[in-house]
Amino acid sequence: MKVFDAKHIKNIVLLGSHGCGKTTLAETMLFEAGLIQRRGRIEDKNTVSDHHDLEHERGSSVHSTVLHTEWRNYKINIIDTPGLDDLVGETIPALRVADTCLLLLSAPHGVEVGTDLVWDHIAHYDRPVIIGVNQLDHPNADFDATVAQAREHFGSAVTVMQYPMEQGDGFHRIIDLLKMTMYVFKDAGGKPEKQPIPEGERERAEALHKELVEKAAENDETLMEHYFDKGELDEDEMRQGLKQGMMKRTCFPVFCLSALRNMGSGRLMGFIDNVAPAALEMPAEELADGGALECSVDGPPVLFTFKTMIEPRAGHITLFKVMSGEVNEGQDLVNDNTGTTERINQLFIVDGKERKAVTKLVAGDIGGTIKLKDTATAHTLHAPGRNVKLRPIAFPQPRLRQVIKATDQKQEEKLHAALLEIQKEDPTIVLTYSRETGQQLVGAQGDLHLSLLKWKLSHHYKVEAEFSAPRIPYRETIRKEASAMYRHKKQTGGSGQFGEVHLRIEPWYEDMPEPTGHSVRGKEVHDLPTGGKLVFYNCIVGGVIDNKFMPSILKGVMEKMERGPLTGSPARDIRVVVFDGKMHPVDSNDISFKIAGLQAFRDAFSNADPQLLEPIQELEVRVPAELMGDVMTDLQGRRSIVMGVDSSGRYQIIKAHTPLAELDRYSTSLRSLTQGRGTYTERFLAYQPVPSELQHRLVNHHKEDEVTA
Repeated sequence: MKVFDAKHIKNIVLLGSHGCGKTTLAETMLFEAGLIQRRGRIEDKNTVSDHHDLEHERGSSVHSTVLHTEWRNYKINIIDTPGLDDLVGETIPALRVADTCLLLLSAPHGVEVGTDLVWDHIAHYDRPVIIGVNQLDHPNADFDATVAQAREHFGSAVTVMQYPMEQGDGFHRIIDLLKMTMYVFKDAGGKPEKQPIPEGERERAEALHKELVEKAAENDETLMEHYFDKGELDEDEMRQGLKQGMMKRTCFPVFCLSALRNMGSGRLMGFIDNVAPAALEMPAEELADGGALECSVDGPPVLFTFKTMIEPRAGHITLFKVMSGEVNEGQDLVNDNTGTTERINQLFIVDGKERKAVTKLVAGDIGGTIKLKDTATAHTLHAPGRNVKLRPIAFPQPRLRQVIKATDQKQEEKLHAALLEIQKEDPTIVLTYSRETGQQLVGAQGDLHLSLLKWKLSHHYKVEAEFSAPRIPYRETIRKEASAMYRHKKQTGGSGQFGEVHLRIEPWYEDMPEPTGHSVRGKEVHDLPTGGKLVFYNCIVGGVIDNKFMPSILKGVMEKMERGPLTGSPARDIRVVVFDGKMHPVDSNDISFKIAGLQAFRDAFSNADPQLLEPIQELEVRVPAELMGDVMTDLQGRRSIVMGVDSSGRYQIIKAHTPLAELDRYSTSLRSLTQGRGTYTERFLAYQPVPSELQHRLVNHHKEDEVTA
């Protein structure tokens, strides 16, 4: 396998909405370069990129797939990504290691929902962009409308490099404004014939060519001077200016494509070779400690892992980008995330499911290895003796959380092991265990993401799983003072049980005054594991209860607070004053006073105007301005308090406080309301009182459950 030098390696990521033709274009690029002898089709389940069983079953990309092509002594690494937002965990790592984004737009549909969503990630990583208007052979193709939409969504940097002479079934000619020539394709596509621009198109082509020259010149003072002097730039000067414009993100060149009919891909690959920046030309990579790492062949060897795959025979396959230096087969590298040393026993480049062995990879290249013991996605490996840790990948938080359990309880352990393996492949699958509810929770990006997880569990790990809504972690507290006493007396022959406790409870708040009317002998402040505090006072005088029994009374109170009297939810923010009681010289013991303390607390709690609290989430909902009214109405129906609205370009950011109980599957509802364009983030804000009607309903429901239990 040929080893390319760093200057001749280009890394691109194929991005765009579902169905815009990314996989078909990748297949065409490999075919045009002669790396495959015939083009596969998604319908025939034989493309290089979509090779997983799940992708064959769905007929679309589910995983990001790495491939490569070779064009005129350049190596182009291609990462084909899925177009669905639920699968963003595949897209973001690919963006992290790519040097140029190839954003495909569908000529019949223009800028779609998925395009808008992926654009936010492109902007976050500040990557150069090439725009490909694909499917120009479709009967409903509209190049001009698509470009106009792109400028509306992405700004004036959208720069036409080519335009079609005709569209629809008759599409076969492209006017190229850089070379000022016309490419004429046969019906089967492939290599075009170069012809002069027709006389009837000269005026339009020259006007657009002038715009292109100005766009190239504006990125460099020297080029601008040449342009003013000559009124023109030659082809090499334009390439230089366009490259600078791409890197500054002031120029997003637009190309014409029919990936299905193999028209335009060769010219696109030539532009990637000649103009798109190589890794060596990109800004230095940020380090976790605030420093930077230059991409240099002469630098120390540094790898950054961006994808982990698990295959039954090969085990763990780790894909990485060489960020500096070169890596050789048999080399030992230190994982800066774990501190362990890993040996690179095998090196290969990847084309879908095929792996081709190489002896070394140089800075800027993408490859893989197997059987790294302690290395996961987004880890940094480097030569011993120098600590280097690249900035990690920021994955989005889950938008949907569900309880997951095995259909067959005997497979729970197997299910947990499978989930841990899947999490290594997909870091956007987030596992948590709620000690409070005793539930295993799985976080995902949406319903589709969950359904794909279920498929993997069933087909790859032979575990059937079911999902359900998680229980809401309510809290209980009180709103007024109350007192109670409880006498525990039990005689069973021989020594019995006796303990009597008098106590007062009241709502606790920060800096409240010490209790009055009693002599304080002891005070304990307990930070509760579920939040809030318990403040416990010993105000016993005259020895009516021996001090040795006070820990037992406290234990009984805390036990009842773990499962509060209203709904079995933890209680919080309560002050307890034990001020009287009785004991027996023979029958009193720890268990007696624990029971007496628990029951006295329960009785006092019931008379202290008990209040159920619910978790409130702080929401930021991002929606197109024209759809804001529907989203606001829906939020108000979810008991939300809208705190304000901010503008962000074409979007409105709604800030609201919403009960967690009202957010089950909110991501699904929001997508439905906004045709998929709405997104949101949430974080815990505070516990607030539940409305009285809802509290009454929840308390009654809990009582019914206790009766039937």
